[in-house]
Amino acid sequence: MRYIDLRSDTFTRPTEAMRQAMLQADVGDDVWGEDPTVNSLEERAAAISGKEAAMYVVSGTMANGLAIRVQTQPGDEVLMHALAHPFHHEAGAPAALFGVTIRPLPGDRGCLDLDALFTAIHPEIRHMSMPTLVELENTHNAAGGVVIPQAHIQAVCDIAHEAGLKVHIDGARVFNASVASGLSVAEIAAPADTISFCLSKGLGAPVGSLLCGPADVIARARRFRHMMGGGWRQAGLLAAAGHYALDHHVSRLTFDHSHAKRIAEAIESSKVARLLVPVETNIVLFETVEGISDQQLISRFKQEFGILMAESSPGIIRIVTHLDVSESDADQVCKAFADAQI
Repeated sequence: MRYIDLRSDTFTRPTEAMRQAMLQADVGDDVWGEDPTVNSLEERAAAISGKEAAMYVVSGTMANGLAIRVQTQPGDEVLMHALAHPFHHEAGAPAALFGVTIRPLPGDRGCLDLDALFTAIHPEIRHMSMPTLVELENTHNAAGGVVIPQAHIQAVCDIAHEAGLKVHIDGARVFNASVASGLSVAEIAAPADTISFCLSKGLGAPVGSLLCGPADVIARARRFRHMMGGGWRQAGLLAAAGHYALDHHVSRLTFDHSHAKRIAEAIESSKVARLLVPVETNIVLFETVEGISDQQLISRFKQEFGILMAESSPGIIRIVTHLDVSESDADQVCKAFADAQI
């Protein structure tokens, strides 16, 4: 049985054309800086982000972690939204690997409360952790794929930079933000010091993220990547998939957004679920109505309709549309919500 997999956009699989591009990749030893396909992907990522340099890493978690490591010192504090990915979904890496504490800040729909941010940036006090980095996320996963307004990014960066703090944007889905907002990735990233973006979510590559920033920051990050066992050898096979994704899978993200909005409309009209937040990109968050639990609904949709969904947190089910979800798949999902009964 073929399932319609809506658990995450990480479940995308390389297309046949992408696989052919991988087979034809020119490769070398990236640890020695001699893989031409990796080198060209990094140069391309720097240009896309408007930064001086970029580095190819295995995952968004590694990219975020390295951004933290090279812009903080052990004992420092990182300020971020209370629902931010590094705080909830990166296995405690900031503390365990990089020796920093996280101060979660309140906010609405992925945006930081600016008064809380201002208050959290305190002068040096001997017995307190010093904040040195602010992290933003665009789009914001736990807020429902919301696009962070550019004015908010600028305001956060202004506050942080005025106080001597750096700003990192977790742009795992920044291409979704770019397509939805009409802003280029470089425009989104411009106020921040560093940005990371993922190739293996909506863009459909099998693996890989890029960390982009000033040349000296990326040079230090490259050394820490090696310390973490993240040095590549003939990684051009994978980087070629990233090139293909950037060539062919960015503009089509509009289809994912359209499918997600259609599914959200079906959820609003259904008898078994309630939409939690408006849909802006490819993420739909909803809850079940009284009388049916999350796991009951997830199980029924799998067994009765061949649709895979998952909880993003207790009481919240997340649907993510992506490259492998066709228009007919979206039709089937909408029909399933229309047909489902308590």
